[in-house]
Amino acid sequence: MPHADAPAAGSKLGAHYGGCFGCGDEVESGLHLHSAVDSDDPEVVVSQFTVTSAHQGAPGLAHGGLLACAFDEALGSTVGNLLRRPAVTGKLETDFRRPVPVGSTLYIVARLDGIAGRKIYVSADGRLDAEDGPVAVEARALFVSVGVEHFLTHGDVEQVRDLGVQRSDWDINP
Repeated sequence: MPHADAPAAGSKLGAHYGGCFGCGDEVESGLHLHSAVDSDDPEVVVSQFTVTSAHQGAPGLAHGGLLACAFDEALGSTVGNLLRRPAVTGKLETDFRRPVPVGSTLYIVARLDGIAGRKIYVSADGRLDAEDGPVAVEARALFVSVGVEHFLTHGDVEQVRDLGVQRSDWDINP
């Protein structure tokens, strides 16, 4: 199911935008989420981030909304990198199974589940401190394919242009 130009198994994935709270390196209190295509399964992306005190809700525990943000980022990275088309979150559902303490690393193992026209279905498990650790959070999402024009119309045009986004970089109408 991945696009012919999708990164190969084992490839590390860069930030899509330095100012992104999820994956960018310009936001001091951001998640600084790092992702890679699984080395054994090219339809799976593994992302990870370490929960800091800036990410807590209850004392010593990650904020639930912040965990949802991390899943949105990881699932979006899976869609964008594996399918090579721009998409936006249409629906995100999270199930919190156990607390995620400050100082722990959450490994988000995301997979493509299916495509129906412009709809893209993805899901993920968030595991504590190892890719095979206990599941702390699960998520399912629906992303919707959009044209680059979506970001030019609704976002900051100069920043989008500064990214060097070219329509030829993506499959707009696969």
